[in-house]
Amino acid sequence: MINPELHKKPVGLDREKHRELKLRADVSNLGVAQGLNSLFLTVAEFGDACKEYPILFLNAGQDEQGKPQVAPVAVFGVTPGENLFLQPDGRWDGYYVPAMLRAYPFTMARVEADRYVVCFDESFAGFSSTEGRPLFDDQGEPTELLTNLRQFIENVEVEVERTRRVGQRLMELQLLQPKRFDATLPDGKPMTVDGFLGVDEERLAKLSDAEMLELARSGLLGLLSAHQISLTNMRRLLDRHLALQAAAGQVLN
Repeated sequence: MINPELHKKPVGLDREKHRELKLRADVSNLGVAQGLNSLFLTVAEFGDACKEYPILFLNAGQDEQGKPQVAPVAVFGVTPGENLFLQPDGRWDGYYVPAMLRAYPFTMARVEADRYVVCFDESFAGFSSTEGRPLFDDQGEPTELLTNLRQFIENVEVEVERTRRVGQRLMELQLLQPKRFDATLPDGKPMTVDGFLGVDEERLAKLSDAEMLELARSGLLGLLSAHQISLTNMRRLLDRHLALQAAAGQVLN
């Protein structure tokens, strides 16, 4: 899955054209998240991510059949362009880093209905032809580094597809509705975060026994629970925001 917010210049990896390509270990791949206040999250990550980030659903247009799609995201900030986890020195101030960010600068793209290719962001500064770990050996075969990377991004892509199906089912059951988060800042000013979808608890309570059994057996009920638990992190995110503002004010003073 190519994410335009991450992959600014995606290119298909070619063993002949890119045989000399190397990956430098001294250039962090996390810097690409600067200015990102949210990032796509697969449902396989909900259990880990819900402990640190609010997990929200965003409208993602329609599929080929015209059915509405949604995309779950981990939220990193409470204002546009704000990432409260990426530190100035490039560290990530959190125990869990979303899989798509860990995979960067690599990803997969579908070129045919059942065929995918490995892609990389050519704009990433960590690529070199002279230093770093090679992606291909002298015979043009993938190195262990590339083999492991490919396996990881293939697993991520499988989960991306599963996440799309989960989102479709949640919309079919009408379990998501527009939500908003309201807070009052220390100076008395209100703050509102909206434009996202969350579980409709009233609708969830009205599901039939058969539908609830389906959710339980398919694992969707657990995913919804993780989503609900994650919403408590909105307050923690706001606390991070206020602490950062306070620190900036102390520096200016």
